[in-house]
Amino acid sequence: MAEIAFSGVRKVYDGNVMAIDGFSLNIPDQEFLVLVGPSGCGKSTLLRLIAGLEEITEGDLEIDGVRVNDLAPKERDLAMVFQNYALYPHLDVYENMAFGLRLRGFSQEEIDNRVREAAEILGITPYLERKPKALSGGQRQRVAIGRAIVRKPKAFLFDEPLSNLDAKMRVGMRTEIAKLHQRLKTTTIYVTHDQVEAMTLGSRIVVMEQGHIRQIGAPMELYNRPQNEFVAGFLGTPPMNFFDVQVAPDGALILPGSGDPIFLDPMRTAALRRAGIATARLGIRSENIRLQKGDAKGWKALVDVVEPLGSESLVYCRLGRDGTAVTSVAPTSEPCVGDPVTLVLDPLRIHLFRADDGSRIAGT
Repeated sequence: MAEIAFSGVRKVYDGNVMAIDGFSLNIPDQEFLVLVGPSGCGKSTLLRLIAGLEEITEGDLEIDGVRVNDLAPKERDLAMVFQNYALYPHLDVYENMAFGLRLRGFSQEEIDNRVREAAEILGITPYLERKPKALSGGQRQRVAIGRAIVRKPKAFLFDEPLSNLDAKMRVGMRTEIAKLHQRLKTTTIYVTHDQVEAMTLGSRIVVMEQGHIRQIGAPMELYNRPQNEFVAGFLGTPPMNFFDVQVAPDGALILPGSGDPIFLDPMRTAALRRAGIATARLGIRSENIRLQKGDAKGWKALVDVVEPLGSESLVYCRLGRDGTAVTSVAPTSEPCVGDPVTLVLDPLRIHLFRADDGSRIAGT
């Protein structure tokens, strides 16, 4: 088991390409931490810094209170699972899982016990004599995870391990990885660009952008209380709707050319007035917008596209001067393309961000 701590870590490539900038974070023992963000945000680089595959330019990395900046990867006692499985094609499953233990000089009895124990945990015992080419993608990923488990490392490092799997298999493997962590209680750092994986797996999520931490918190904390527009738009499917609104002197929110103003509760209205701004970015999730036909109080719009998803339908609407919005409705109540509709926003579920820097407006 391991506690991992970053203090002011920076990684610079080629003298001037900043990949990680001032990263500070404590990862407690047994935590399942997910690093999430768009491509190029630095999450995989961070994982490689932990593993020792890249050198830290500045700052300190500690594992269980010991500074490891200068330790070789093999001295850090960590196990990494890669996106491409990295299995030896000429070895069967048993030998793939045993290979690292043999290099470390373990006895055959200990190797056999560890391999068979890991195979039982992962449900791959029937495949121990197969070569990787005779396995499905999900089975190969289980072998790659098994190779990490037999090490009994201080921490697991997962670098987008499910990216090569189809949608159904990804769902199954997410469940398996979650169960694995519950059983082994090993500190786990998991890198992904998939916000669904982040929300379903992590006990805490770190949202990154351009080498910086944008927000850290529990999945539902980030979903319900994003501290900036980037986090609000990155987490959630479909992405959060955003609108440029005017802030009236009485605190009402007005979308030009789209109907009625929106009034918030007194506390948030007072906070908006204290901010002293004339415009803001209004964010709201699709499930917090009701779609009504006929003459109702709200924002007027026209239906552009309807996407049936089975349990619900996503309705894309055009409103205002060039605005678009997506809302989710029951499949039995979906409108037709071209229908005039009214969007009724739940005022308690509205998020307000500054138009200049995207930060959440204090008190809202």
